[in-house]
Amino acid sequence: MCILFIAVEQHPDYPLIIAANRDEFHQRPTAQSEFWQAHPKLLAGRDLEAGGTWMGANLHGRICALTNVRDPQKLLSNAISRGHLVSEFLIEQNNPQDYLSKLRQSKQQYNGYNLLFGKWNDLFVYNNHTDNVNRLGSGVYGLSNADLDSPWPKINQGVDKLREHCQQAKTIDTDRLFEILLDQTKAKDEQLPKTGVPIDWERRLSSIFIQSPEYGTRSSTLLLVNKNKQVTWLEHTFDPAGTNVQQREFQFNIQ
Repeated sequence: MCILFIAVEQHPDYPLIIAANRDEFHQRPTAQSEFWQAHPKLLAGRDLEAGGTWMGANLHGRICALTNVRDPQKLLSNAISRGHLVSEFLIEQNNPQDYLSKLRQSKQQYNGYNLLFGKWNDLFVYNNHTDNVNRLGSGVYGLSNADLDSPWPKINQGVDKLREHCQQAKTIDTDRLFEILLDQTKAKDEQLPKTGVPIDWERRLSSIFIQSPEYGTRSSTLLLVNKNKQVTWLEHTFDPAGTNVQQREFQFNIQ
């Protein structure tokens, strides 16, 4: 998962809204979101190469999602796959504080990441490069490949649009949320972050939705929890041309 926009207690009907894009190489084998056969209370997609996932939820209201921290100078060749951090949190019964301790103890075994995790009404973001943790109170947040709310143009853009929709819409429009995730506006060169990748990649990665033949946005996911603790999960899957080729929808009540 490469970008997340999170609205906490910003709409009277939906105390939690998450809009997220997963960016990945198109050749990497992937399974679309479903309830896992071995863990029937876990809803997530699956990385068929390493076995983990990038975002998921379970029937008990636990939520977890991952973004990579872009820092090619610190890449480990023997790092453990970060996607297992998501599935482990959703499968295990550890409380968030215990899981945070586990994350801190193992932080050097992984390449850079941000992990959003917790119960739907008590979420945290942990960054293993900085060893910082943030508890998400009421507000709108953006998370991509640096720190929480890093002032990248696409983060500011998505946060502003999500906040505006939550404030102005009497009823949340999921089509409008997907439109936010489809935005291909690229940042001007003088606004680009300097993350250690070549300038052509900085440009390519500077939009919310990324489209190219070899690498881009593979899926967009909306996760909404309403005031009655009902979860709605919507997923759109894209091909290398950026065409929406599959849609999935799940709803369940938190147990």
